[in-house]
Amino acid sequence: MQVILGANGIIGEELAKELSANYTTEIKLVGRNPKKVNANDILFKADLLNLEEVHKALENSEIAYLTVGLPYKSEVWLSDWAKIMQNVISACKINNCKLVYFDNTYAYSQDSEIQVENTLLKSEGKKGKAKKVTAELLLNAINCEEINAVICRAPEFYGPGKTKGLTNSLIFENLKIDKNPKVFLKDTVLRTLIYTPDASKAMALIGNTPDAYGQTWHLPCDDNRLTCKGILAEISTQLGRTIKYWILNSFVLKIASFFNENIKETQELLPRYAIDNIFDSTKFKKRFPSFKVTSYQEGIKNILIDYEIK
Repeated sequence: MQVILGANGIIGEELAKELSANYTTEIKLVGRNPKKVNANDILFKADLLNLEEVHKALENSEIAYLTVGLPYKSEVWLSDWAKIMQNVISACKINNCKLVYFDNTYAYSQDSEIQVENTLLKSEGKKGKAKKVTAELLLNAINCEEINAVICRAPEFYGPGKTKGLTNSLIFENLKIDKNPKVFLKDTVLRTLIYTPDASKAMALIGNTPDAYGQTWHLPCDDNRLTCKGILAEISTQLGRTIKYWILNSFVLKIASFFNENIKETQELLPRYAIDNIFDSTKFKKRFPSFKVTSYQEGIKNILIDYEIK
């Protein structure tokens, strides 16, 4: 049995599809209100903040994937992430279950250094600190050989369906409703984005590769990075029309943060939108050379089709 904790976000859904297609038909989806992705999925209602419920969720399980998403609020992250990780580690120990933790890059510093698997976790932002503490809890459990686990880390998402991420919300979702896309701070710095189906497929592959455990892995991204200007140029080429867009400077974003809760919660991430963001996934590509990474051009094409943008 393989279990997805926090199963109905885009990563959990794509993961369930990949596991069913290539690894196992015994899949349990765990969440407050889980919904089937595959016909044979087993649904299990649980609150990951409740230790007993997490223990029950992982009974008779071989591998657990922690893909839960919390409300995008700093105080929630600070209060809940560490508790969830402690509960999951405890449940994995009791049930002799492996753990695959899907993490993001919030704990990394907001600078232009190339991000690799051993990059120090030293973010000063609230969300970054929450993710740093959470990752360190798991790293300590791994180092002390309490559980067999692996960390899969990904940069900002882009992709079809209900993918959440600033690129999707600022660019593609605006295009979908015939509004001009928006860009934070600069359109000339390089971005590293991960195509959501790729993230889930890579995580399933790592989870089902025994010698991948006990490590941190950067999930695979296209190395031919684009700037936001390049992304909008590619969209213009594919649509056959020029896409005009707005660049939101720091002053505008600061003012907007007083009136828009989402922009307020994004403030700690803004420094990385003023510099090149280079997330390196060489380690994964060397270990799994046959994995096909979706190019930005192909990913953009798929989103435009899925969003019915013409």
